[in-house]
Amino acid sequence: MFSRREFGQFLGAVGVSSVLPGLAQGRALTVTTWGGNTTRYQKLDFFDPFTAETGIPIKIEEWNGNLGLIRAQVQSGKVTWDVVVGDIAFAKRGCEDGFLEKISPSILSVGGNREAASTDYLPGSIQECGIGAYAWSTIIAWDKRKFERINSLGDFFNLSAYPGKRGMRKAPQSSLEFALLGDGVSTDQVYKLLRTKEGVDRAFRKLDSIKSQTVWWESGSQARRILADGEVVMSSGFSGSMVSAILDDKRQFGLLLGSSLIDQDAWMVVKNAPNKDLAMRFIAFASRPDRMAAHGSSNPTSPARQSAFAMVTKHPTLGVDMKPYHATSPENRKTSLLVDTDFWADRGDDLQERFNSWLSR
Repeated sequence: MFSRREFGQFLGAVGVSSVLPGLAQGRALTVTTWGGNTTRYQKLDFFDPFTAETGIPIKIEEWNGNLGLIRAQVQSGKVTWDVVVGDIAFAKRGCEDGFLEKISPSILSVGGNREAASTDYLPGSIQECGIGAYAWSTIIAWDKRKFERINSLGDFFNLSAYPGKRGMRKAPQSSLEFALLGDGVSTDQVYKLLRTKEGVDRAFRKLDSIKSQTVWWESGSQARRILADGEVVMSSGFSGSMVSAILDDKRQFGLLLGSSLIDQDAWMVVKNAPNKDLAMRFIAFASRPDRMAAHGSSNPTSPARQSAFAMVTKHPTLGVDMKPYHATSPENRKTSLLVDTDFWADRGDDLQERFNSWLSR
């Protein structure tokens, strides 16, 4: 007989629909996500295959990451969303505030080599109210028409040797980490410093050094555009958008992949979701290594499971090996910084307030 945990792993491995046929007949699952290319790839690799395997249709909604939208649904008692994908730091805050459902790790299948999910996932992927969907990174990209190469984050802040405007995210997240890394701080010391007043002051002093030459972006597409249009010569940006510019649009961008900030998005279930049972089935399905590997082969967002990364292949239409573009490749990960989601969940509001004040001066 299966133990409860083994049964959950079995359901994830074989597809719940083959064990519990007809359970969800006539119902549709609502999944809320970011829109754009993110949704396009999710539909290709998660949503459509889930419907094909289970017969359960998926209704796609879009959001901008505003947790107030989820809170308002729960507090009004009019919940229409089932699954939401968003920054994994949201999972902690949503749990603490009581507007997300808890997710049992028992629904997760074993890894591609039969390893336990707890050891197969990246650190921090399995939260009480969220399961890592994929990893993504914020990277530095530059215009190779202006500079053949840059070698480090220090070069990003060196206006003398590399003149021209910079693009940075209009937020403390990533900006403060890049500032300290560009000031010579090692990856294992970044968050230790940011937990101190002295460390935060140091990060803002580094940002001061390029503030007058900075163009602030608010979306991944904007970061890509200002670099492509020559408005800036270097910019931070989301890896998926920048890699797509190279592969799809043939842009002459260079990428500092070994100095990335690796973050994760998570699948979450809204408290009192109308289709909570289907939501858990979907998360079990999307968390299988084979689905994560398919997603990692079609775009540069990285699997949150190590066994899935090993299964990533060439892009299905471009024929390009996708592994070197992934933040979680062994080569890129060893010199990059894994974003501390607990830090941003705890201190994000205070640092946002200081960042806004600094920006306005």
